[in-house]
Amino acid sequence: MKLDTLVKPSVLTQPVYEPGKPIEDVARELGLDPAGIIKLASNENPWGSSPLAVAAAKRALEHGELYPDGGCFSLRQKLATRWGLAAQQFIVGNGSNEIIELLGHVFLREGDEVVMAAPAFVVYKLVTRLFGATPVEVPLREWRHDLNAMAAAITPRTKLVFVCTPNNPTGTANTAPEVLAFARALPEHVVGVFDEAYAEFLVNAPDLRPLIAEGRKIICLRTFSKIYGLASLRVGYGYGSAEMCALLNRVKQPFNVNAIAQAAALAALDDSDFAEKTARENRAGLADLVRGCEGLGLEVVRSVANFMLVRVGDGERVFNALQRKGVIVRPVRSYGLPEWVRITVGTPAQNARFIFELAIATRV
Repeated sequence: MKLDTLVKPSVLTQPVYEPGKPIEDVARELGLDPAGIIKLASNENPWGSSPLAVAAAKRALEHGELYPDGGCFSLRQKLATRWGLAAQQFIVGNGSNEIIELLGHVFLREGDEVVMAAPAFVVYKLVTRLFGATPVEVPLREWRHDLNAMAAAITPRTKLVFVCTPNNPTGTANTAPEVLAFARALPEHVVGVFDEAYAEFLVNAPDLRPLIAEGRKIICLRTFSKIYGLASLRVGYGYGSAEMCALLNRVKQPFNVNAIAQAAALAALDDSDFAEKTARENRAGLADLVRGCEGLGLEVVRSVANFMLVRVGDGERVFNALQRKGVIVRPVRSYGLPEWVRITVGTPAQNARFIFELAIATRV
């Protein structure tokens, strides 16, 4: 008997997430020097990690023989002070991705529906299918969430609604009043999930805390991967009602966030200088990339995140051409955008090199 005959049928049709290619893989496959490769594919922080976080992580590593705090007590306490909420209103995860999966464990079963934008972060769809629920995808309007159409797509079978602002892969954001009005109008049987992974790059991010205080079924997700540069440590968090977080804690694994990640995240919250520098340099980098791409006659989507879309014709061909030159970007055919590539904002030198190589790749 073959192993796959014992497997749940849904597992065999479950799509697999495709991350941006690591520098080491590209170097090995193409015979390139890793030191000469730049990666602008995964929305990582080109300025590195928060120095305060790195120092704290090194100190925590000296006690690697001990299990981490399974409840992330200190981190939740500090987040509570930062946000003006109670510590019980936070759930900490192995990246905010884990919290998306925990939402599936708690709320989704076969026959349920989950409303999301298209395109949006693909993990929403992957988790929905993992639990046998049905993704209901609502096309973007002018590259932003069509919140009116998403509201109209809600049925009695809808359990979750995902709103990602700024949105991945487009980098666009709905206005704060739009998001708040949408959240306030959600029906009682629906949990609103607001993914704020890139919110630190916004000037005026929506504040959903008043709606949480009103008792609405809302959870917001944040990550330390982007603005603080801690992607490799995998630590994120959600905030909502104490009841919501208690339910999610029931289904998480023990010790889901390691001690090094907890220590780094705790210290990163004090590193406002690094976060502000990242946001400031990112705005300048976005402007440089827009000028460079439009100077080549290419269409771009105006982004407010740390990445942007550029229309290059054959996205896969340009992705491969750039990769051969040691510049890794992200093709977005899997998001239904075969003519586009997604570019992470890099350092000024990285951005300039990308524009130079892009000019050659799109001339062919």
